[in-house]
Amino acid sequence: MARGFVFRTAVLDWFSRRELAWRLSIMLEAECCLQELEEPLARHGKPEIFNTDQGSQFTGAAFTGLLHKHGIAISSVGRGAWRDHVFIDRLWRTAKYEKVYLSAYVSASEVRASLGQYLDFYSRVRRHLSASRRTPEQAYLDHIPRDTNSR
Repeated sequence: MARGFVFRTAVLDWFSRRELAWRLSIMLEAECCLQELEEPLARHGKPEIFNTDQGSQFTGAAFTGLLHKHGIAISSVGRGAWRDHVFIDRLWRTAKYEKVYLSAYVSASEVRASLGQYLDFYSRVRRHLSASRRTPEQAYLDHIPRDTNSR
């Protein structure tokens, strides 16, 4: 932004590369990350493993406690372990080069709206080679177990 910064966090499904939740905050605090984590848990259920960065907002008792409460194993990015974080890094790199760096944002709400439009495009319109030319949304939905007995 012209003045100040915003911090973004996201929850990404590793298999499909679909973004399940994301947030912007003017301060990088654990509370924002907790709110972001609760949303996909409520909407999509719990994963077996949750991979996080090493930031204190992700390694603190509040965040790790919420994961443990739900019985989710924690995998943190280790020093120099680029593979653990590659998919989220690719998402943000792509968003920066295709949207953020091309815009002159004045406010956090302007960033939020613009990034929301881009992430919707990224997950629902843009086809990915890694997903067999499907969108991340299609790849995600194709692998959700369907109840065939509820007809």
